[in-house]
Amino acid sequence: MEYPQFTLSRQVALVTGAARGLGRAISLALAHAGADVALGLRDVQADAGLVEEIAKLGRKALPLQMDVSRVEQIFGAVEETAKEFGRIDILVNNAGIAPENPAENVREEDFDATLAVNLKGTFFASQAAGRIMIRQKSGKIINMSSQAGFVALPTESIYCMTKAGISHLTKCLAVEWGEYGITVNAVAPTFIRTPGTESALSNAAFRADTVERVAALHRIGEPMEVAGAVVFLASPAASLITGETILIDGGWTAR
Repeated sequence: MEYPQFTLSRQVALVTGAARGLGRAISLALAHAGADVALGLRDVQADAGLVEEIAKLGRKALPLQMDVSRVEQIFGAVEETAKEFGRIDILVNNAGIAPENPAENVREEDFDATLAVNLKGTFFASQAAGRIMIRQKSGKIINMSSQAGFVALPTESIYCMTKAGISHLTKCLAVEWGEYGITVNAVAPTFIRTPGTESALSNAAFRADTVERVAALHRIGEPMEVAGAVVFLASPAASLITGETILIDGGWTAR
């Protein structure tokens, strides 16, 4: 009998948007599980000690200049990862932005920037890593969707649209690339305590409403609670799961 394996020993992962928040937690969790980690950074000088933290876990870290709104940087970072480690086993498409504005006030530049990072960046990072995984006949891609892809969040119409698109892109890539031994899944977090949500959650009324909407657990999530799901999807234990988006929302969408 073979029991489920959750270790990522000898695996190579690439995480986009790795500098802070969810990306930082995911990078550390993957390293803790045994993977070497390439860190896709919008500013390669801004790893803020992450390389050293991963080294303390006994794993290798490779900081990379990777603004996912620029396709040439995406392909350059993927090529550098493959050159350094010889393979790419795991891609985590974490990078994302969320300019807020009522729909009637959305500016074209914010619309274009959100799609460029959230959708275009996710697709082309998947394409670049997918080409390597196809040659390897194996790989795991984990995309960052959001509960915003399943419920409407006022002032976040463009962000919601991109996150819904990521969940469907996940299905499409899973169907196309399954024959090569590649699984493609997504995670969809609720509001998580990160630098990106700090200002919103510091508003007492907003925080109280958010906690109430997290229907089952009534608390704000922590980055490692999202990272745990990513590690699971990247592990051999999730080998029969593909095309799925796992909601990590404390029960918000169960209502």
